[in-house]
Amino acid sequence: MKNRNNTYSLLPLSEFVKTKRKELGLTQKELADKAGVGLRFIRELEKAKPSLQLNKVNQVLMLFGFEVGPVPLNRKKLINEES
Repeated sequence: MKNRNNTYSLLPLSEFVKTKRKELGLTQKELADKAGVGLRFIRELEKAKPSLQLNKVNQVLMLFGFEVGPVPLNRKKLINEES
């Protein structure tokens, strides 16, 4: 059986938050209230807005038992993209 945390780590951040929110049966408004951020922020996070405040992202992720951190890049993929 595959480790669920490994599966989640493959999701883009926006999809991860949306998936976890739905698993917990929360609306965007409920998630915003619980995380102490605005509804607009949750909407932008789930739509993958390119510029978000990391401290607010972590406020949301903490509710799911996660935080933003460095993830090793696939060096082979980077080399292929540079060519």
